[in-house]
Amino acid sequence: MTLTVTVLGCSGSYAAPGNPCTGYLVRSDSAAVLLDCGPGTLGPLQEAIDLAALDAVVATHCHPDHWLELPVLRNVYIWFVPRSNVPVYGTAETRAMDTAITVMRSGRADPFAWNVIDAASKLTIGDQRWSFALTDHPVETLATRVDAGGRSFAFSSDTGPGWDFRSLGKGIHLAMCDASHGRDGENRGSPHMSARQAAKAAVAGGAERLLLTHLAPGCDPDAQLAEAGEVFTGEVDVARPGLVVTV
Repeated sequence: MTLTVTVLGCSGSYAAPGNPCTGYLVRSDSAAVLLDCGPGTLGPLQEAIDLAALDAVVATHCHPDHWLELPVLRNVYIWFVPRSNVPVYGTAETRAMDTAITVMRSGRADPFAWNVIDAASKLTIGDQRWSFALTDHPVETLATRVDAGGRSFAFSSDTGPGWDFRSLGKGIHLAMCDASHGRDGENRGSPHMSARQAAKAAVAGGAERLLLTHLAPGCDPDAQLAEAGEVFTGEVDVARPGLVVTV
């Protein structure tokens, strides 16, 4: 049994050239789930999977760089790849924003089956078990953990340094963490982590491997790796579009 994560886009806060906003495809033997769906992620998603085979969408919070491709995917499922009752899981704020910008044509049903989740929620999607924790961010933001086939993947979503992976439990094989800036940005009041802080969060949670993500456009990935490597002694890498990681 295999658990993989495909990076569709991972640019922090806004898209970089050749790198859409946040979106990941989490696949296991019997499930394929879109974890966040920021602007521009639908194109890479189609390179990774047939849209008819997507089992669910999980949106971690209401900031538009993490969910605003959802209305575009809705149009696909109404007009081009007709589907119904596709599960969407997200915070109450995200659902409210999605509802506010959705204009359904008379006689057309919404192809999405919306489910509001919070930090206490537990989901089973195929052979994947999902759990959540509240992060250190200005809006309700859910870090996620996915367990399947004896492997575990955890994603910080967006968070400041007041959070770490301990809140998602022990036994994390791959931690993917917000590393939006370098150590020079740590005292600027950003609601995100530096690469060094991301490494500390992964160490606190006992993660085996670390994948830095959400780097702001213009960040030097090699510098981010070096900063994280000063703290995290295990395998560490930087997310990039098209990367497929076996957990």
